[in-house]
Amino acid sequence: MKSDIEIAQSCEMLPITEVAKRAGIDPEDLELYGKYKAKLSDECLKKISGNKNGKLILVTAINPTPAGEGKTTVTVGLGEAFAKIGEKAIIALREPSLGPCFGIKGGAAGGGMAQVVPMEDLNLHFTGDFHAITSANNLLAALLDNHIQQGNEKRIDSRSVVWKRCMDMNDRSLRNIVVGLGSKSDGFVREDHFVITVASEIMAVLCLSEDLQDLKKRLSRIIVAYDLDGNPVTAGDIKAVGAMTALLKDAIRPNLIQTLEHTPAIVHGGPFANIAHGCNSVIATRAALKLADYCITEAGFGADLGAEKFFDIKCRQAGLKPDAVVLVATVKALKYNGGVPKTELGTENLEALGKGIENLGKHIENIQSYGLPVIVALNAFVTDTEAEISFIRDYCAKKNCAVSVARVWEKGGEGGTELAKMLIDTIGEGKADFKTAYPDEMPIREKIETVAKKIYGADGVEFSSEAVKQIKKIEDMGFGNLPVCMAKTQYSLSDDPSLLGRPEGFRMHVREVYVSSGAGFVVVLTGSIMTMPGLSKSPAAYNIDVDENGKITGLF
Repeated sequence: MKSDIEIAQSCEMLPITEVAKRAGIDPEDLELYGKYKAKLSDECLKKISGNKNGKLILVTAINPTPAGEGKTTVTVGLGEAFAKIGEKAIIALREPSLGPCFGIKGGAAGGGMAQVVPMEDLNLHFTGDFHAITSANNLLAALLDNHIQQGNEKRIDSRSVVWKRCMDMNDRSLRNIVVGLGSKSDGFVREDHFVITVASEIMAVLCLSEDLQDLKKRLSRIIVAYDLDGNPVTAGDIKAVGAMTALLKDAIRPNLIQTLEHTPAIVHGGPFANIAHGCNSVIATRAALKLADYCITEAGFGADLGAEKFFDIKCRQAGLKPDAVVLVATVKALKYNGGVPKTELGTENLEALGKGIENLGKHIENIQSYGLPVIVALNAFVTDTEAEISFIRDYCAKKNCAVSVARVWEKGGEGGTELAKMLIDTIGEGKADFKTAYPDEMPIREKIETVAKKIYGADGVEFSSEAVKQIKKIEDMGFGNLPVCMAKTQYSLSDDPSLLGRPEGFRMHVREVYVSSGAGFVVVLTGSIMTMPGLSKSPAAYNIDVDENGKITGLF
């Protein structure tokens, strides 16, 4: 059996200009990055801005397990399936980070016969967006330290610097560092930190910006430090905005590639959902909505993270209204949530399925609480039994939720046509009545408690004394109306990764809260979540190589 990368490398891609024509884009409105990649020009985005919006479909999932759920695979296959039945659809995805590519997860372009290509380019340097974001982040850090070194006009308290450097790699050694060692000319000695690029506020700013001018406004609002009186100092205050924008002027334009079946895919931005807001760019999603009858997008990790942030942050800020949600699950993952070891997931076990399916049930309830219709996409494996599938169908029927068995990994678009038709029927019924989980004016602490209780199922929230002080300061500065971006483990509905299924009787633990004023949300760190991951004992990087012909192997 071919690996994902072997399938991707054996496919025949169309020139990206031909893919663009299928999406109604003139070739002259593309900025080409070789034969198979392009960015949508500013002229293109202006041309389509008056088009009527298509329907917005979000693909999300249950909490991820070692068995894999295949959310991106289903997203890609669903886009291909719409094309199979003669409907015009465009997929809107996030760009992969190098961290998981070389860490545990591997590539992030879908799988089997439902992939976006060129797969190697997408997973590695692509069009340079992440490098631009990293550079802009670190330019701001350099200008901040230089401002302190060159007289400190803004009276910055070097003990209250909050801006962190970043890189797009898992490197735990950079979580906590000391900078400025050496001579007097080498800067002030202070503690510093790195985050992974996908957790940088610059990534969130780029993904939530409406256009270049909005990008500049958001960049200028970023708080980098506090002065000796406790007042915020922004990127605008230290004259960093123009140069940062220059680094980001191309990165803000969405990227166009294709699936194995030549369905257009707009891939842009890539914040993680466990430590950031987990959605591709507003510009990319809007472009897909203007170009197609159906925009199929995804949000990272489980619905408790990615979908919640898609609804409560992205849709709130951009004024988007989803029409339907696809919730991806697998029989194996549900049995894992029911306590079955990874090595035994191929054996029928209805008792474990009955326990683990409560995780799926909670996610269904959560999505329905937003006023949205949901269909479960059961990503098929050969070990799934009819008894197990029937059990899931019966359970979901009681939740007023339909189920479609998706075979897109094996069959591409053909394996998702039933799901596509079900979505068209569901959207046609007009049942969507979207509403966010909480109002803008709700105090920050209550917003956190609402998400913890309503979405996670917690009994309550325990705030550290430092978090209580931080929340008060954020509200005193006038940011109390912002939504919250919960940084939480992806493996559980709780903040404890070992609590699988649908845990009850637990409390969330908030240890730190800070404002991302440029992005427009308040970040809430829970449990032991880290904004700079580390590598495992046997990272995926060990398996990646390049042969004598320059072909990459082992990426996934």
